[in-house]
Amino acid sequence: MTGSDRARSLRHYLSRLKRGSILIIALMSLTGRLAFGLGLVCKAVFEGDSSNFDQALLMVFRSSADPANPIGPAWLQGVGRDLTSLGSFAFLGFLSAAAAGYFLITRRPGYALHLAAAVTGGGLIITVIKAAFDRPTPVMTHVVRAFTESFPSGHAILSAITFLTLGALLAQASPESHLKAYLVSLAVMLTVTVGISRVYLGVHYPTDVLAGWWVGSAWAILCWSGSRWLQQRGERKPASWMPSAPDGHPEISVVSTAR
Repeated sequence: MTGSDRARSLRHYLSRLKRGSILIIALMSLTGRLAFGLGLVCKAVFEGDSSNFDQALLMVFRSSADPANPIGPAWLQGVGRDLTSLGSFAFLGFLSAAAAGYFLITRRPGYALHLAAAVTGGGLIITVIKAAFDRPTPVMTHVVRAFTESFPSGHAILSAITFLTLGALLAQASPESHLKAYLVSLAVMLTVTVGISRVYLGVHYPTDVLAGWWVGSAWAILCWSGSRWLQQRGERKPASWMPSAPDGHPEISVVSTAR
């Protein structure tokens, strides 16, 4: 390899490292903004300032004749139940296990570990926050039942973590930019759909779902940022073309971009 080739390779590495660092900084900044918004919602819920907002928006989805029933025909209520089940612990647990198995079979153990850590950590976060607030669920529906505290929505948190993490991992493994955009968009759409279904069915207040989206998104982004940082550290090994110092060690340590 000529000197000019080495210089180009080094510039390419430095450019890639810079882009990765900027991405991590941007993601952490977004996480901070989500945490700030979550703090405002938690404060409003704790002090009772969100009651009027919650009740007003919750009643938008209720039948005026019988507030115990969601608006729309019976089949729409069935659709709501089907959609909300996409955020259940059973379905997301099965989906996560199946995806982790796929990643292991395709020799991507890092992806499987990332997904497992994100989902497991999310489950612990749900337990801690629900116990801390101990908010009762809305008592205005017989369509479905909720068995845990209302704030924040566990369905909203876990669906955000699982779908966004899977969407990001699959997008990273996809070479086409339009396919990346489709996968991430699909993950966002599924997350939003599950959250709206919880309010429509009357098992969560709107602030429960908002907080769930923020918690789930922040945790997914934090896990993604940590994974990117560890990936960059793991890639930092001497490239074969770097000149060696007299003691046999490379003069400059860079990341080898070969795959």
